[in-house]
Amino acid sequence: MVVMPRPIRIGVQIAPQHASYPVLRDAVRRMEDLGVDLVMGWDHFFPLTGDAEGAHFEAFTVLAAIAEQTSRVEFGPLVAATPFRNPDLVADMARTIDHISAHDTGTGRFILGLGAGWNERDFAEYGYDFGTVGSRMTTLEQAVPPIRRRLGRLNPAPTRSIPILIGGGGERRTLRVVAEHADIWHAFGDVDTLAHKIAVLEEHCRAVGRDPREIEYSTGTSVRGLGVGDAATAERFVELGFTTFVVAITPPELDDTALRALLRWRDQRGA
Repeated sequence: MVVMPRPIRIGVQIAPQHASYPVLRDAVRRMEDLGVDLVMGWDHFFPLTGDAEGAHFEAFTVLAAIAEQTSRVEFGPLVAATPFRNPDLVADMARTIDHISAHDTGTGRFILGLGAGWNERDFAEYGYDFGTVGSRMTTLEQAVPPIRRRLGRLNPAPTRSIPILIGGGGERRTLRVVAEHADIWHAFGDVDTLAHKIAVLEEHCRAVGRDPREIEYSTGTSVRGLGVGDAATAERFVELGFTTFVVAITPPELDDTALRALLRWRDQRGA
């Protein structure tokens, strides 16, 4: 199998918190006009920063609106918590949003990001069993195969093979799921940490008979201060094989300074 070099892609994660829907809608429009490649959301029920009781919107309904209002960018949740929803339902939601996003070209742009979930308040207040890290990880492991099966059975079928993104860096189980199922792997960490994670992922890929070059490596920043988003560090990540960088911004500031710097870096590299 020939794996072609991947282009550098720059994305933005717009936190759906502390803002009205029109503010979020306009931010998405500005980001597409600015030239980002991906617009990502998250799957939480309450703000992660600032006023814990502040305004907040649900992930998939916002993503369906993004599907309709954009024409070029890929988009999706970074990431959807598999304990929150029946896997077959998730597949149907993803397929539907895929079709909504195909309004201009006939080909959808949705990325299905999946993770185990971590924020206890989301679970407690919405009536989900928080369990343990291990039990939540089991939910992720068990969700991906039925999601793929349902995507293959829906009528109409998705407009394309919907990419599955797996978020996380757990070495024993999460990276095994990445090796088995992910088209995209997203993780936070410094260069040394993620270099080690790649080595572990490659071991899992060998164990399941998969070429790790089939997996797109993604990193970036979060509104909680995780990750790094400057061009000099991004170059070091590129040396490791990372090609996708997602910068998180949040209302009310929606500070896109770091994002614009990475867009300039992407464009200069490609010039």
